[in-house]
Amino acid sequence: MKLLIVILAIAVGIWLWRSRRPPPQAAPPRKRPAGKAVAEMTRCAVCGLHLPLADAERSARGTYCSVEHRRQIEG
Repeated sequence: MKLLIVILAIAVGIWLWRSRRPPPQAAPPRKRPAGKAVAEMTRCAVCGLHLPLADAERSARGTYCSVEHRRQIEG
C-alpha cells in the first residue's frame, strides 16, 4: 500500500512539473536561398520520368526525357 502511495505521489509530481513548463517554441519557417531559382518540372510521356522543362525534348505531341522516347512516339 505504501508503494502505491509513493508511486502516485511521484506521478502527480511529474505531472505538475511538466504542466508548468512553457510549451516548446515553434521553429521559424525555412527560407529559400536567394540565388537558387525553382525549375519548372515536366513528365516524360513515355516513361513518366520527372525532369526540368529546360532539359526536356519538346514537341507538339508532348514532352520527353530523351530523343529516343520522342522518336518512339512520333516515329
